[in-house]
Amino acid sequence: MDLFDKITKNLGPIGQHYEWSHGYFSFPKLEGDIAPRMLFNGKEHLTWSLNNYLGLANHPEIREVDGRAALEYGLAYPMGARMMSGNSVHHETLEQDLAAFVGKEDGYLLNYGYQGMVSIIDALVDRNDVIVYDAESHACIVDGVRLHMGKRFVYRHNDIDSCEKQLMHASKLTRQTGGAILLITEGVFGMSGVQGQLKEIAALKKKYGFRMLVDDAHGFGTMGPTGAGTHEEQGCIDEVDIYFGTFAKSMAGIGAFVASNKDIITYLRYNMRSQTFAKSLPMPMVLGLKKRFELLKSNPQLRENLWTIARTLQNGLRERGFDIGTTNTMVTPVFLKGDLNEATALTRDLRETHSIFCSIVVYPVIPKGLIELRLIPTAVHTLQDVAYTLEAFTAISAKLSAGYYKQDVSLSSE
Repeated sequence: MDLFDKITKNLGPIGQHYEWSHGYFSFPKLEGDIAPRMLFNGKEHLTWSLNNYLGLANHPEIREVDGRAALEYGLAYPMGARMMSGNSVHHETLEQDLAAFVGKEDGYLLNYGYQGMVSIIDALVDRNDVIVYDAESHACIVDGVRLHMGKRFVYRHNDIDSCEKQLMHASKLTRQTGGAILLITEGVFGMSGVQGQLKEIAALKKKYGFRMLVDDAHGFGTMGPTGAGTHEEQGCIDEVDIYFGTFAKSMAGIGAFVASNKDIITYLRYNMRSQTFAKSLPMPMVLGLKKRFELLKSNPQLRENLWTIARTLQNGLRERGFDIGTTNTMVTPVFLKGDLNEATALTRDLRETHSIFCSIVVYPVIPKGLIELRLIPTAVHTLQDVAYTLEAFTAISAKLSAGYYKQDVSLSSE
């Protein structure tokens, strides 16, 4: 039985739902991998907006481990921060295994990804150091940089010439302050799907002597021959000094980790305020993450299926004339021309007429006059889902071009 057959077999009866829901959303209660379906305003929708790249969110083996761990430990233990009373052998083995997987000496578990990145930046630099970072960095990087009391330089997105120019400024400044340079970029930029220029940036290290911190939230588990990340994909594992990955994407969990050499990780253990003064990850989450990580490593077909869906979707969109930018990862943006009112009407039409739910992005995140529909393929989408979505996008694109969404129409009454 191949993966598609397994998914179909395990879908279970639509209409059963978790007892919890949030706002307008609820999700099917399934016996196997979670299907890319949810209820929105009481109606079932095909969703392309779930951070569940490998389809592990409702995997039966994970649910069993999660439930057993919760029964054994409850949701509170261990009580305390890691360095006080919140440590366990499970925390340590997980972070060591993660570090080895991404090609680093040591690792450290973090309670949350966003909070973790902010705190990593805060711990690594002082007022004499200089930060150089990509203009389209994620908000957690931007917020971490804002805490920096020293100088910072931003370079144009994925522009190596601009990057080197800012490194020149930073190098000149650090010769005066006696500080060092930290360069921050992403492995996969989550809005555009474009890989960071890790290998090209790494080639500048010998000349400018900086350390490189890579946020690979979207790349961990999806990129590279083994899923170790974008630095594996680009063949520059050793050149990345500090590697950051989250559990909220491929692992369908909560938390994050940072990996580097032993000295840096030891330093971070005692200097990351978000971890020093916060409770440790609960035991059920840690044991569940160990199972998620085991499945990530032992089931390459999940990553292969993710890429089959992503490539089929992207090729189909290109063939139909859609602008999907320069994505070279599974993240699939679709760019359309229109204003905010058209974006609102188009999105409502997509949901109410075609029962498709995806993220929509407008100004000020992207330039005025553009609409971005961001699609997140997963290992549990099907080729039928792709075909249906391509037809729906063709229909809404035609309506947009014809000016349909400029009208004051009530789609809910159709």
